[in-house]
Amino acid sequence: MVDTPSRRLLLFIPAFNCARQVVRVLDQLEPRVMVHIQRVLLIDNRSTDGTVEAVLEWAGQNPGLPLLLLRNDSNYSLGGSHKVAFDHALQNDFTHVLVLHGDDQADIRDLLPWLEDGRALEGDAFLGSRFARGSRLPGYSWFRILGNLVFNSLVSLVAGRRLTDLGSGLNLFRMSPLAGRSYLSFPDNLNFNVYLLLYLVHTRARFEFFPISWREEDQISNVRFVRQSLEILSVCLRYRLNRQKLFAPRRDLPPDRYTSRVLFDVTRDS
Repeated sequence: MVDTPSRRLLLFIPAFNCARQVVRVLDQLEPRVMVHIQRVLLIDNRSTDGTVEAVLEWAGQNPGLPLLLLRNDSNYSLGGSHKVAFDHALQNDFTHVLVLHGDDQADIRDLLPWLEDGRALEGDAFLGSRFARGSRLPGYSWFRILGNLVFNSLVSLVAGRRLTDLGSGLNLFRMSPLAGRSYLSFPDNLNFNVYLLLYLVHTRARFEFFPISWREEDQISNVRFVRQSLEILSVCLRYRLNRQKLFAPRRDLPPDRYTSRVLFDVTRDS
């Protein structure tokens, strides 16, 4: 691994109604993974199925993980939870945020080879792709694969760059390009990732995709296909017409718009 003394990596796990899956995600955090990570931030987005209780039980049985468990004060959706995590990273001097969804579809160990040789940290983002050469999609329906490929192509055309995934559950971001907190103007829903990707293109950030494995087992999808499709078409049109306006900071948001409560805190600094 390339020696990067100033690097501080926050692992962010967004969780919503994934009590059965989130413990499998936590089981992925083996010593060879945690050697790269200084803190695990798990944010529960008002789950109603016992997700928090499952995390607390796992934490009690696995002491020593530098885990900070937060629960959002309202349901901010996936994008809103990203905003909470990014703000936490900036406020606590983390240089990178690694996102791993709590529903156990992605596997953090797919990233390990690139973390160990330092390649994942060279640019501004290192993005997991379900549709890159070498990716694996056990159980993923052909309908969803086709739909993703169509929208990948559309947004690639708009962006002027080949984008092989509009938002998987395993992504690594350098925080310095996000220090201005432009992400606060992005929507709170699942299309937050599309805005973030187009923002990276707009700001000429350096990023690349890497292949991942992606499972469809006992997960429950929160995607509303028609609504999300229309929103992607809308953001593409707005990006083409006036991308400066699309990414302009919002002045109407109160400073405490995205608040959370600490439920469990065993963290360490290094």
